[in-house]
Amino acid sequence: MVMETEAIDWSECPIVESVPGRMNGKPVVKGTRMPADGVVENFETGSPVSEIAWNFGLKEEDIRTILKYAASHRAAQFVENPA
Repeated sequence: MVMETEAIDWSECPIVESVPGRMNGKPVVKGTRMPADGVVENFETGSPVSEIAWNFGLKEEDIRTILKYAASHRAAQFVENPA
């Protein structure tokens, strides 16, 4: 299953921030330049959490938080906007 990360509103995710001037204001993992969408995309293309953490210098628990948030956001969209 591929999540449409473009549609995710990251504003309520506690470990994601959007800073004007950093990555053009894209939502990133707090204190980094790693886009939150990039974490989800890496996972969806088969990278395990441990590999994403190692490759980008992130904590595994932060990656899991982002993935959980993205999954719950997508589930909420299906309830709000059934096809």
